[in-house]
This record gives sequence, C-alpha cells and structure tokens, in this order.
Amino acid sequence: MSTQVIAALAVALLALAAAFQVALAAGAPWGAAAYGGHAASGDGALPRRYRLGSGAAAAVLLGAMWVVLASAAMVGRGPLSSTVLTLTLWCLAALFALNTLGNARGRHPVERWGASTVTALLAVLCALLAAS
Repeated sequence: MSTQVIAALAVALLALAAAFQVALAAGAPWGAAAYGGHAASGDGALPRRYRLGSGAAAAVLLGAMWVVLASAAMVGRGPLSSTVLTLTLWCLAALFALNTLGNARGRHPVERWGASTVTALLAVLCALLAAS
C-alpha cells in the first residue's frame, strides 16, 4: 500500500475523530460515549471543562492530520525535517495505542468498540507511515 493511501486512510479517521470531538465541544448529547461515560450530564452533553477538553482534542487531531499529510508529501512540511515528522508519527502511534486501551474500557459501546477501533487503526497507520 502506498504512503499516500495510508495517509488518506489516516486522515479520514482523524477527520471522523475530530468531528466527534468538535460536536462534543459544541454540546452534542453524546457525552455517554466519551470520557468513559463518567462526564455526561443529565441532558447527555458534557460539562464545560470536558467540552474544553474536547475542543483541545479536536485541535490536536487537526494537527495530527497535517503531520500525516506532510509525512506523505501531500502538503508542504514547512520548516520541519523528515526526522521530526517521523518522530512525531511515532509519538502519535504511541498516543493512539494508549488511547485505544482507555477507549476499550469505556462503558458505552460506541466508545468501547467504535472509538477503540478507530484509535487502534490510527496507531497502526501512524506506525506504518513512521516506518516508511
């Protein structure tokens, strides 16, 4: 599989995760499917501090999208060297692997099966990009 195909798959999953986090930050009633299900309020939305966390997570995911695209030469990498991009990809792979463990412990099936599948795939895709 080519680097561009791997990057495109990763970006699609990152966009999905970022959209979910943006929706949570905006007050979508999906709080039971995030943060282990512990943070949802009575209406299903997240409290303010968790909404801020989801906003920050969305920003990190958007940054990860750029790193993935830059590593596959699909966008300019700016002043970053290929070594820095590779190290960042390995860090993302580790972050997504750890996130998979947390998601797999979630109470809600969307978090346990959906989010953990997405983060596991992202861990593998980032590792493949870093190793290429």
